[in-house]
Amino acid sequence: MLISAATLKQCPLPVASCTALLALKSVPDAVAFLSRARAGFGASLTGFELMSAACMELVTRHYPQQRLPFDGAVDQYSWYALLELSDSESEEHARERFEAVLGAALEEGLVQNAAIAENLAQSHAMWHLRESISLAQAEEGKNIKHDVSIPISRIAEFVAVTDKLLQEHFPGVRNITFGHLGDGNLHYNVQGPIGEAEPAVLARQDDIYQLVHDSVHAFDGSISAEHGVGQLKRDELTRYKSPIELQLMQRIKRALDPQGIMNPGKTLQDAAQI
Repeated sequence: MLISAATLKQCPLPVASCTALLALKSVPDAVAFLSRARAGFGASLTGFELMSAACMELVTRHYPQQRLPFDGAVDQYSWYALLELSDSESEEHARERFEAVLGAALEEGLVQNAAIAENLAQSHAMWHLRESISLAQAEEGKNIKHDVSIPISRIAEFVAVTDKLLQEHFPGVRNITFGHLGDGNLHYNVQGPIGEAEPAVLARQDDIYQLVHDSVHAFDGSISAEHGVGQLKRDELTRYKSPIELQLMQRIKRALDPQGIMNPGKTLQDAAQI
């Protein structure tokens, strides 16, 4: 990315925020509710995190002190979303907007259940569930991580198709899918079957990377989102970028860093290797 100009806009600091954990039956419902939330909240929508039931199962199993604010088992719902609204007027105004949008979605069945944080401690507890997913994955053992971005309108289909492909080629693997739905960024991670040793997971790593990245490319997505290309995905660029795109990237790199001293070896290979 080359930034040639920037504009700074000042906005009032929020005076109130509302947080809720939502239970949903499917990714299409999550995408539909995101659209509803954007229409109802506008720029006040400051958080929309999508999490699969598998994510929440890992967190609550490895960290039993953490609990979902719903009765029943974690897997009674297939998907969860963490929603945050920041309001510049008042607590009452924020709550009214929040409850109006959520209430309509609950009545229509678009959202299956919802728990609204009543105080800051409850809000932090909900965010802690989301932030503990990666830690719980590490506790579970080796997992194969994909930081990808997909057009929001195609995320539901991507998840359904890629989940199915993985089970066909690698039976028993677990999809630990979560991410920032509002910008199409998914952490589409793959955990080995329960009880599988790490060497068995690692032996299939390259094949799983290729399957997932090929699917991302087929859905007009990017194999790299918020975490960048770095070294891990550097060699993958030649599979998904045309020679012209790679040449243009090299030219920009040489123009900005002719001596190759800025973060060497990352993102782009040496020009002679492309």
